[in-house]
Amino acid sequence: MRILVVGLGAIGQRHARNIQALRPGVELHAFRQRRLSHVVTDALLRDDLRDVEADLGVIPHETLGAALAARPDAVVICNPSALHLGVAIEAAEAGCHLFIEKPVSHTADGLHRLQRVVARKRLIVAMGCQWRFHPCVVRLQELLARHALGAPRKTEIHYAEYLPDWHPYEDYRTSYAARSEMGGGVVLTQIHDYDLAWWLFGPVRSVSASGGKLSDLEVDVEDTVQADLETTTGSVLICQSMATRPSRRSIRVDGSRATAMLDLLGGQLSVDPPVADGLVLQSFQRNEMFRAEMRDFLECVETGGIPRASLADGVAVLHVALAVKESMRTGRPVRLT
Repeated sequence: MRILVVGLGAIGQRHARNIQALRPGVELHAFRQRRLSHVVTDALLRDDLRDVEADLGVIPHETLGAALAARPDAVVICNPSALHLGVAIEAAEAGCHLFIEKPVSHTADGLHRLQRVVARKRLIVAMGCQWRFHPCVVRLQELLARHALGAPRKTEIHYAEYLPDWHPYEDYRTSYAARSEMGGGVVLTQIHDYDLAWWLFGPVRSVSASGGKLSDLEVDVEDTVQADLETTTGSVLICQSMATRPSRRSIRVDGSRATAMLDLLGGQLSVDPPVADGLVLQSFQRNEMFRAEMRDFLECVETGGIPRASLADGVAVLHVALAVKESMRTGRPVRLT
């Protein structure tokens, strides 16, 4: 198998290492514009003593056209959010299966074109939504599917992090998350929360949101958001901040029979009263989610299966995120269906 990785920042390097572990002997190509030489480890530490291209054994290309001319079977898109769609369309036109880091884009413009090309060429497309592969999220999804908690009455999803701590190997002010022209901001950068709401509770009918740049961080994007989502199975409150310590990522579902509380960073799911088993992870490593999503994608490419996080999901969740940004800007609710 021949795979092209576009962008070799932290996530691109992580995916490249996981691909090599999952498919020994894979021919790995790379197209990258910044051409930074250092390695970023799985622990998000910078290693200037190692050269990333040599370390990964990739075949580098100066242009995307040259990289696609090598006829890769699949393209893993890991450049900044605002650049995802252009690369995805060009790679799809070349007949490549796609793994696209979230979000699929920072705008709805061009989405239909990508979908048409993918459908015409019958390509596999997976979104980089690794939290769908967290064992506690999978257990929660199972509990909801068999109505073990009863009818969901209220759900809260919380995300908190301090952007300067997020990628300690780089100046946060130059990161894509901090820059609007790169598709940054907490809503799109942490679109995972809206993806989990969609995956666990179904399509979103309307959103109402408030927030903005509320901190003294040197960014030109929103860093704090509170969004109320009305889904097909109940209301979901999403609270996001990339200007807060300590880090937190949690889900609480209040059902008519029981409440489920999920600490994603701590790897623990509890159910009260204990009408169903919870889950406590003793030695879960964060990279296991990334490896699981890449395994899912590669297996789908080989078998023609449907990825757990599909392009249709990615497009639908992007529309939710864009509605959140519109509601935050206008101060009015936004209907999606």
